[in-house]
Amino acid sequence: MNSLFEFDKIIAVDTARAAAKGAAIIIGTDEAGRGPGAGDVFGAAVCFKPEAQNYAILKHLNDSKKLSPKLRTELAEIIKKCAYYSIKQVSVKEIEKINILNAALLTMKLSCEEVAAQLNVTPLILIDGNRKIKKFAHSQQTITKGDSKSAAIAAASILAKTARDQYMQELHEKHPQYGWAQNKGYLTRKHIEAIKNCGVTKFHRKSFLNKILNTCSCGRLGT
Repeated sequence: MNSLFEFDKIIAVDTARAAAKGAAIIIGTDEAGRGPGAGDVFGAAVCFKPEAQNYAILKHLNDSKKLSPKLRTELAEIIKKCAYYSIKQVSVKEIEKINILNAALLTMKLSCEEVAAQLNVTPLILIDGNRKIKKFAHSQQTITKGDSKSAAIAAASILAKTARDQYMQELHEKHPQYGWAQNKGYLTRKHIEAIKNCGVTKFHRKSFLNKILNTCSCGRLGT
């Protein structure tokens, strides 16, 4: 198995040693979709089962953005077979209400709580990035660039991204003019031109579009 599993093992052992208990149970969590100007934000949590070591394909675990779509999809299916996992999403409406950072943290909190409920022990939560989850009952540790260091975080990043990509593909089929199947809601040049020509939809994060909306008469609401 790859070094990402070794990373998690070392943290689990060190945490247990500090607490004078048996090896800690690790849940990794990550989000997908903080940056785009359209679409919900997704979060996922993963706790690998012992049988994960039987799947050779998991040696390819890495930051989901560094993997091909095909390999991400293959890995996502295996992760679901050999891990406790949860995937949650927070709507554009909620993003606009509580801001994108809080919405992203909320997806991770909800997914971690669901996975923790399936376990018989208190887990240690490994979070990608440098922001801890607010008002959270479990011990947590932030890992900068954790999706390229921790197997559990990398797996969570893969589940969150594959779920969000599928969601954006479904939105694309309803609103093909914005190119969401390709840009995943990011504000590419073509996406911005489509907003200027066609207006915004209820799936656009209007707080992300202030400069665009202030320079054109495209503020009308689509469906």
